[in-house]
Amino acid sequence: MTVAARTLTDQEQLERRAWFRARWERGVAFNRRCRIRVTRWDPDRVEIVLPYAESLSAHEDVFHGGVIAALIDTAGAGAVIAGHDFTKGSLLSTVSMSVQYLAPARGREAVAHARCVRRGRRVHFADVDVITDGRVCARGQVVVTISGERPGVGDPIEPLTEE
Repeated sequence: MTVAARTLTDQEQLERRAWFRARWERGVAFNRRCRIRVTRWDPDRVEIVLPYAESLSAHEDVFHGGVIAALIDTAGAGAVIAGHDFTKGSLLSTVSMSVQYLAPARGREAVAHARCVRRGRRVHFADVDVITDGRVCARGQVVVTISGERPGVGDPIEPLTEE
C-alpha cells in the first residue's frame, strides 16, 4: 500500500526526530525497563547507554547476549530514524539483524555506537559497535524498513519515573 507523501517543513522534520528520541527512552516499554539512555541522537550517529543490572545478565557481571542483541537492534533502528526523511513515512520495522560477539560483555554499562550506512527508499542499513570496559564486545548490522505512518507520532510521551 502506498501512502501519499506530504511535504514536511524543516521544523516538522526536527520535531519528529525529537519525538522519536524521546520515544526511544520513554515510550518503548522494553527500553524503559532496561533503563537505556540516549546520549547522542544526531542524523549521522546515535549513542545509547545500557546500565548493567543483574536482571540483564547471563553470568555474574556479564550482560546476556540477547540483551546485547536487543541493544544493537535498538541503536541501529535509532540511527536510521534519527536522520530519516519523514516524508517517506514513519512506521519502522526491523527486517534482519546480524550480531557478532567478540568478547564477554563485562562492565558497568554497555554503550552502543550506531550509524546509518545506507538509506534507500524503504530499506535502510545501520552498523553498530557495542563497547564495554573500553573494548568492542559485539558488532552488528541492522536492516529496517520504513513505510507508512506510525499511529501516534507526535502524541505526548510521559516522563521517566522510577519503577
